Amino acid sequence: MEISLLSGANAHPRLYTVFRDRESYNVLTYIWNVTHGGGKARPANEYRIQITGIANLAGAQQFKTKKDTKTLVLGWWDDIGVFCGFDVSHHLGPLGKSPSLQIGKDALETAHRSGFSIHNKGNGELALAFQPEFVCTYIKNLETLHDCGTSPSDLKVLSAIENDPEQVSEAEISRKASKARRYAIMTSTRALRDMNFRARVMTAYGRKCAICGIQLQLLDAAHILPVVHPDSDDETSNGIALCALHHRAYDKGLITFDADYKTHINSDEVARLREKNLDAGFDDFRKRIRPLIILPPDRKDRPAPKHVDRANEVRGWAL
Repeated sequence: MEISLLSGANAHPRLYTVFRDRESYNVLTYIWNVTHGGGKARPANEYRIQITGIANLAGAQQFKTKKDTKTLVLGWWDDIGVFCGFDVSHHLGPLGKSPSLQIGKDALETAHRSGFSIHNKGNGELALAFQPEFVCTYIKNLETLHDCGTSPSDLKVLSAIENDPEQVSEAEISRKASKARRYAIMTSTRALRDMNFRARVMTAYGRKCAICGIQLQLLDAAHILPVVHPDSDDETSNGIALCALHHRAYDKGLITFDADYKTHINSDEVARLREKNLDAGFDDFRKRIRPLIILPPDRKDRPAPKHVDRANEVRGWAL
């Protein structure tokens, strides 16, 4: 993800362009800190953002919208590191005196555990809570996800996803979600599974590249057996933490490891690169490769031999 700030740094709202893969979005962003709802008259579970600093000419707080631009109304709860997002379409008029938008503490805590959660306000309005890694998926699908508050069937699907996205299949989403919202729900579920897989793999490997040991926040959670293979899965034992360089080298078949966790370099590929004078830096590259990959302490998280052997077969290795 890349972000360009288009407005002044102190503007509220700020205007960004967000780039991810081949897509880009102009995003008008409002954000405040999340705090407890207030005094004894408020529910103990109620948390909120207090709307300030966006007064219109009449002095009332009011959100702006912009053509061909998505409007984000966000809260950030620093205590546990989650966002909450509100549906601006329900709050486009003057907001009155000391306005605030509410979300339940339980929704924020669920998002901390599972990556995503919903707070149904019961009037068709849906507030969402999510981890920072989900923000691009939220931007892409925010209108449709918030609109799920108008559909009981879609709410049931989202409730199942927030409990455990791994247990909600795409076939189930296709059966139960409304056609208009099916794509947004499905892509959100995939993103949550990817987040879950990445978090488990990063934790298992101590956030170090299994090939060279580097950290520096340059790591990917790579599937050992490629995700497009019918036998691939999202178990931690089908994952390995690799730095960007060694992830690419692994996918291109320049390096691999076997079921005994020994690393290998593809000598035929090295010879081909040398013939084309494309082997600059190879000696340094080879020195960084450990003879055995770093292993997770928990045996169940270590690369499964069935995945390692099948992956090497798919990539053309004869070890």
